[in-house]
Amino acid sequence: MNFFTKILSLLLGFAFFSLFINNGVVFVHALPKFYPELQSLNRADDAVIKPLHRTRFHFQPRRHWINDPNGPMYFNGIYHLFYQYNPKGAIWGNIVWAHSVSRDLVNWKALKHAIYPSKPFDINGCWSGSATVLPGNKPVILYTGVDPQNRQVQNYAIPANLSDPYLTDWIKPDDNPIVDPDSGVNASAFRDPTTAWLSNSGHWKTIIGSKRRKRGVAYLYRSKDFVKWTKAKHPLHSAPNTGMWECPDFFPVPLSGKQGLDVSVTGNWVKHVLKVSLDVTRYEYYTVGKYYHERDRYVPDNTSVDGWSGLRYDYGNFYASKTFYDPAKKRRVLWGWANESDSAVDDISKGWAGIQAIPRTVWLDPNRKQLLQWPVEELNGLRGKQVKMSHQKLYKEQHVEVKGITAAQADVEVTFSFSSLDKAEPFDPSWVDAQAVCGKLGSKVQGGVGPFGLLTLASENLQEFTPVFFRIFKAHHNHVVLLCSDATSSSLKKDGLYKPSFAGFVDIDLSSKKLPLRTLIDHSVVESFGGGGKTCITSRVYPTKAVFGDAHLYVFNNGSEAITVDYLSAWSMRSATIN
Repeated sequence: MNFFTKILSLLLGFAFFSLFINNGVVFVHALPKFYPELQSLNRADDAVIKPLHRTRFHFQPRRHWINDPNGPMYFNGIYHLFYQYNPKGAIWGNIVWAHSVSRDLVNWKALKHAIYPSKPFDINGCWSGSATVLPGNKPVILYTGVDPQNRQVQNYAIPANLSDPYLTDWIKPDDNPIVDPDSGVNASAFRDPTTAWLSNSGHWKTIIGSKRRKRGVAYLYRSKDFVKWTKAKHPLHSAPNTGMWECPDFFPVPLSGKQGLDVSVTGNWVKHVLKVSLDVTRYEYYTVGKYYHERDRYVPDNTSVDGWSGLRYDYGNFYASKTFYDPAKKRRVLWGWANESDSAVDDISKGWAGIQAIPRTVWLDPNRKQLLQWPVEELNGLRGKQVKMSHQKLYKEQHVEVKGITAAQADVEVTFSFSSLDKAEPFDPSWVDAQAVCGKLGSKVQGGVGPFGLLTLASENLQEFTPVFFRIFKAHHNHVVLLCSDATSSSLKKDGLYKPSFAGFVDIDLSSKKLPLRTLIDHSVVESFGGGGKTCITSRVYPTKAVFGDAHLYVFNNGSEAITVDYLSAWSMRSATIN
């Protein structure tokens, strides 16, 4: 079986896939696809919902398919999460804007659908967008509709009753669409308007993702009244050879501190972040840079790279993300979709597909070159029984079990240390892709300093396990830290599963000879934050043996340098209320 045949065999049963090559490395990613012939298998509300692999504290509805978080917002003491949802089945199709509300970002109550196809300007689809709160405390939704000619147009919706604390009903005024693609815009690639910001000139501004041939584009539009919009002469930003820019997001971050900012804030004391979801790679990339608001141009810093080799929020199953400003706690919160890695047939069988990653607080790293991310503080309220470990020495090929918690549903914080970096392996300068390095040097390949970390969702005899681990290399002038979340051994099931070796490099100072790691384990998701939130990886995994009470958790070392678990705290996590 040749290399490409092996790749294709891995993807049997997938909805669809994209294959691309970057720097000689082949990537394959599952893409959502609509299967009308399968919808009848999973339409009934009383369809059997299989609990195996369902998460318990990550957001997911009781049944069916979800994808993008659309327009999260905070309004009058309540958090609102809108998200793309198929009310008729566990695969993509029949998409509506579902709507759930919460007072703590952890426990959620579902409401009626906020937006669904019903008008000529969205009769063929109600796709992603955002929410903006206008002066006078008036929320408005911007979203992409697909009209009878299958053009992607931009529409708005407003609450039917502002006195309703839950904003249950939404109205789509008849003066929609408010933005039509002009002759210079690709009408089949023109979507996902961002939260709008108010400029000093009194104009509202938003960007819409698109492409011109292979160039990704963020078109800028301006409006005085939020209804009549005019396209700016130049895009806010664009980049060659990046393809379609989906789900763009644009927001300011202060130069110091963890405080979040309203999207309209500008000044010399802030930087701006532009995030785009690349349709070609199915990954997200962001840059940190300068917004010249007088000229409406965004320029990334020279430490930020546009495109496939740039910074990412998350190096795993994470896409179509959206941030919002939380004025109650003065923070910026990030939501992202963690898609499935099993097949469409499996999704239909289990009756559900897709979750949202844990909402994260984001702020600018003190080095001002990247963002830091951390689970929202409210998640700590679900922590239950706690176990601790300290000063645990781990020698080569040693693993020690963390006992006393529910390992299938846990929150783990650990700091590893080492006495020397002398045994660090040499770093090959050609290793520009972290995922390829992790695939070549996994957790089972002995190294010098590392691999060391956690074995999550592990069966008792380690037939199945998902390792999350560090590996340290010696480059010419510095050390390079690799963080991996390797699903290769996560399941004994072979057909229809995508089991990649996700990885990212961690830009961290090793002078303390310590590396912190936090990992959230929730049945079919392992969500990790390395180096204090510098590098994050979300893996979707489907063990057959390491489930429920048969799941185990270990710390391990497979390097020749001894590693010490300085301090570990692990909590069993209670289930959130999500209905």
